[in-house]
Amino acid sequence: MTSEEPGDSSVVRRDRFSGGPARGFLSSLAADERIFAADLAVDRAHVVMLAERGIVEDEVAGEILAALDDVEAAGHAALPGGEDIHEAVESAVIERVGTEGGKMHTARSRNDEVAACIRYRLREDVLDAAEATLALREALIGAAEEHVGTVMPGYTHLQPAQPTTVAHYLLSYEAAVRRDTARLLDAYGRINQSPLGAAAFAGTPFDVNRERTAELLGFDGVLGNSMDASSARDFLAETLSALATHAVTLSGLAEDLVLFANRGHVELSDDYSSTSSIMPQKKNPDTLELVRACAGDAVGDLAGLLTTLKGLPRAYNRDLQRAHRHAFDAADLVAEATEVAAGAVATATWNEEALAEAAGEGFSTATGVADLLAMAGMPFRTAHEIVAEAAPDVDLGDDPASAVATLDAAAERVVGEPVSAFVTRDAVESALDPGESVESRDSAGGPAAPAVADQLDDAETTADADAAALAARRDAIVEADDRLTAEVQRYV
Repeated sequence: MTSEEPGDSSVVRRDRFSGGPARGFLSSLAADERIFAADLAVDRAHVVMLAERGIVEDEVAGEILAALDDVEAAGHAALPGGEDIHEAVESAVIERVGTEGGKMHTARSRNDEVAACIRYRLREDVLDAAEATLALREALIGAAEEHVGTVMPGYTHLQPAQPTTVAHYLLSYEAAVRRDTARLLDAYGRINQSPLGAAAFAGTPFDVNRERTAELLGFDGVLGNSMDASSARDFLAETLSALATHAVTLSGLAEDLVLFANRGHVELSDDYSSTSSIMPQKKNPDTLELVRACAGDAVGDLAGLLTTLKGLPRAYNRDLQRAHRHAFDAADLVAEATEVAAGAVATATWNEEALAEAAGEGFSTATGVADLLAMAGMPFRTAHEIVAEAAPDVDLGDDPASAVATLDAAAERVVGEPVSAFVTRDAVESALDPGESVESRDSAGGPAAPAVADQLDDAETTADADAAALAARRDAIVEADDRLTAEVQRYV
């Protein structure tokens, strides 16, 4: 929807500021379609409150509320022109009701109105994003449960480091995504506060009931300082930071899966892959590459928002018109990327044979041998030196006796005695085995099966609690909408 033609009278600006070449530049009406439903809800709650306080007559309130129903039924595309959704809706109401329709805007400003609309809509987007993280956690937990005993190589600096399991690896991402969920739910609490009643920034002389409009809209409370209420956009920054952080988590997961697919450790479902337009043998992890790229968009949105907010004076400035779109764009993109990542994880096939073979590459159990010597009383740094001395000549694909002999020779050079003077040969051979190495690491949070079982229990318990918290927030919104609908019906 475009703004009014230059020269048309504006319900807000009248004739003086209604024309000019910058009129279209000022308009946000097209972008405001996203908050169309929010604007109608905010209008209804405000009008109900005005009627309850005796600020607007019941009959006029009924006419305005009926007009808002007509506006909703006609849709955003049918709105008259205007600088923004708020002016356009008000104009549409006045067209239907007459000048009395202008009482809808009593005791408020577009400043507190738009702040309320943004919060009203954004809270839904945040819950959608949080729900997507829960789906990803469910996929990670489900895959982990299937691969508690699947040994795989663990990497640092992209080099073979220590053996671990697929379950332990996947749960490492579940833990990160769990924090991402928590950040989004925390942000929701600060989003869901009502700025209505702050007016332009200095409050209003009318006897408004701010708590009532907050209740009707499902907000958890009101923002105390009216200047802060109208101008604050830190809730956008917090939300975008949580989304960008989650996008970075997704990017790491996507990168790992791309690399693992390249090495033959995992095969992605055809549903999450594509082929080349010219090379028919190719199976490319394209969806995950796009998930990886989404982090750049989300971080860019965060940078754009913070740059817009940087240095703005109190209270309202028109710069804020361009602030919230960053959060909405990121919310859409990151939620979709999360859903794709969840699907890719849930449908991936892990190559257990190839993973087991790769688990011992690069003498990955070296730390286990050093730990074994240290547990026998040798200073760890000395044990580290012995194993480092032997490392270039140890190949876990050889006969274990050969690796033990290599370690004995290295120990003779470093401390003048063989390894067998400190620990049994059987213990060394066990420490050299990737599977045995994993099972020895049973400290809390480790990859051994009992430790992983504890992590799975914790992951499932926390996921259930977060799902319940999310559902409670959704239920509260629905209940508030029902309350508002019932109150509107008393006047219409």
